[in-house]
Parts: sequence; C-alpha cells; structure tokens
Amino acid sequence: MSTTVTTAETPELARENAVYRKVIRHIVPFLILCYVVSYLDRVNVGFAKLQMSQDLGFSEAAYGLGAGLFFIGYFLFEVPSNLMLQKVGARTWIARIMISWGVVSALFVFVNNEATFYVLRFLLGAAEAGFYPGVILYCTYWFPSARRARVIALFMSAIPVAGIFGNPLSGWIMDVFEGTGGWNGWQWLFLIEALPAIAVGVMTLFYLDNSVREAKWLSDDEKTVIERALAKDTKHHSEHGKTWDAFRDPKVWLMCLIYFFFVMGQYALTFWMPTFVESTGIKGGFAIGALSAVPYLAALVAMNLFGRSADRRRERRWHLIIPSLMGAVGFSLAASWTGSTALSLVALSIAAAGVLTCAPLFWSLPTAFLSGTAAAAGLAVINSVGNLAGFVSPYMIGSLKDATDSTAIPMYVLALGLVIGAAAVLVTKKSVVNR
Repeated sequence: MSTTVTTAETPELARENAVYRKVIRHIVPFLILCYVVSYLDRVNVGFAKLQMSQDLGFSEAAYGLGAGLFFIGYFLFEVPSNLMLQKVGARTWIARIMISWGVVSALFVFVNNEATFYVLRFLLGAAEAGFYPGVILYCTYWFPSARRARVIALFMSAIPVAGIFGNPLSGWIMDVFEGTGGWNGWQWLFLIEALPAIAVGVMTLFYLDNSVREAKWLSDDEKTVIERALAKDTKHHSEHGKTWDAFRDPKVWLMCLIYFFFVMGQYALTFWMPTFVESTGIKGGFAIGALSAVPYLAALVAMNLFGRSADRRRERRWHLIIPSLMGAVGFSLAASWTGSTALSLVALSIAAAGVLTCAPLFWSLPTAFLSGTAAAAGLAVINSVGNLAGFVSPYMIGSLKDATDSTAIPMYVLALGLVIGAAAVLVTKKSVVNR
C-alpha cells in the first residue's frame, strides 16, 4: 500500500475539518440508526428460520430461495427508486422506503406456506429498493471523495452493530414470546422488529435535509465551506451528465462484478450465521444469537480501521484486496473447523472482518468517477446488479447443504468468489480510484 499522505493543517483546512466534524455528528448517527433498522428487517429471517422452517416444513433450498427473492424485488426497483430519490429529495423518499418496508415486514406474521413466504420476501425487497444506494448518493451531497470512505465505513458499521445487538435480541424474542397469544416466536420476531422501521421512517421526515443549503443547523459560512470542498472535488470526476452514461461505462460493469462477489460473502454470513453456529452443536435462540454476535464485533473494529487508513493514505485498491482475501481465508477455515464452536467462531470472525470491511471501502471506487445524474443511476445499477448475489448466495448454500448435508462446500465456493473479487479490484486503474 502507498505511504501515508501527510498534509499540514492550514487555517482553511482546520476550518473545513471542524465543519465536517459537525456534519458527521449530525448526519451519520441518524443514518446508522436507519441502516440498523433496515438490516434487522432484512436478515432477521435468518433467525426466524430456526423455528419457521420446522413449523412450516421448509427445506433448506426453499428457505434459501425465499431469502434470496428479496434481492429480485430489490434488483427490479433499485434504479427507479434511486432516480426518484434524486427527483423528490432524500428526506421524503427515504422516509417512504422505511415506512413501506416496515409494513411489509410486519406482514410476515401471516406466512403459512412457501408461496406467501416467497411473495412477501419479493415485496420486502421492492419496498426497500433504493435505500442503500440512496444513502450513498446522499453522502456525495455532503462529503468530497477524500472524506467518503471513513463516512461510509461509519454508516456501514450498522451491519455489525445490527449483528451485535440484533442477533441476541432476535434469539431472545423467539425464546420469550414463543406461544404468546397463540403465535410462534418467529411471528413475534417479525412484528416487533418491524415497528422501529415505521417509527424511524416518520422521524426521517423531520430530521434529514435534502441539501446543504436547506440545513438550518449550519451557518451560511459553514455551508460555503462544504460547497467549496464539493466543488473542488468535482474536477476529479469524469463528466457523466446523463442517466444512460452510467450504463455505457465499462467501469460501472466492472464495479458490478466486484460488488457481486463481495455481496455473496456478506449475505452468506447474515442469512446463514445462526445456522452455521447451530451446526456446531449450540442450542437455544439466545445462545445462538449471542455467539453469532462475536464475528460482528471483529467486523466493527476492522471496518473502521481500514476506512480510516484508506482515507489517510488515499489508497483504495489494496485496502479492498486485503480484506477480501481475509474473507476467503476465514470461509476456508470455517469449512474445516465445523466440529469446534470456538474454532468456528474464530474462522467466522476472520470472514466477517474481511467481508464486511469490503462493502464500505468498495463504494469509494464508483463514487470517485461517477457524478451528476448518472451517479444516481450508476450507484443504483451497481448496487442492484451486485445484490443479485444476495439471491444467488443463500439459494446456493441451501441447495448445496441439502445435497451434501454439509456447509463446507458452500464455504469453499464463497472463498473462491472473494478471491475473484480481489483479482478484479487489482485490474482497476489507480488513477481512477485513489482519490
């Protein structure tokens, strides 16, 4: 990796740093809250599976298909949703997304067969489409590329935070509420964890600002500092003025390929972590949830260390390649250590630290060369195509697990995908991404 970039802090830079500390304090914690809620509703099906599959007679492949159908709805509605966000404003559209996915998530209490499970997973993906790339786009309204990796890493800390707190909570809800009111624990899980999405969606209408100029919590001088930093940043971007420019850019499709393999590893962890832990002999929802949180603690530390280092050194490629290879090593070790809970947790911690670190650092690549209207389309294309791996990954794992009665082969496949992703990062041009 390149050496650390050292820059004397001039009065102008000191002022800019102070303003951006204020912006981070105001915006990032709320976005993290939104994403924690989002991620809980997206992946709590991994915990519900522990009871639901048995109660409803789902095979491993049926569960994997249902879990993955979320991403088909996500894929189909991602680009239109992100373009609508740019048209109507982040505040209104992000609020709409959160409220609608909260309602759909609550409807999972009525799942009684594979068909209703499949339909609701598709609708949940359609409802949530646009949230993640919308937030990434929203960050480009506030932060220049040199500050973005750290901010996106902070935002994506929501994934391990959701795992650290959400996994034990999900297990506890299923254990404690089982049979209450004639409902199963997994039904209460869906209902209880849907309510925060609706509440935070309403809060979004009053908290977020659509642009720097609309922010009443910034002075005119502070707004000028931010606008100057953003204007200085645009000279590094390719001119992508039209929506369809993003579809014609080969760099966008290379980004899709890279992100696809990273997402395969990410959703293997989030949808199957409880099953991986249970397969080592652990019983009980809360115990499985507590142990499933351990790899996310490792990921939380790794994500932020790599994010800070990438911004400080102005280096992106090797900061992506190294965690990608870490994830490959972790999955390979987990495939070999299934007989030991302690060793499996070590391996899954390495995998989680690597895989979950890739995602926030990845987004500093496309945002370094996309701008204008095409940024909304380009980011949505990359996220939607890449997230098709969220369909492939759980279905692949479920099918191979049914066929082999083992999680080892799927883990080796995931490791291979991460190696391919690292190789694809290596061929990107330093002049494009190291900004």
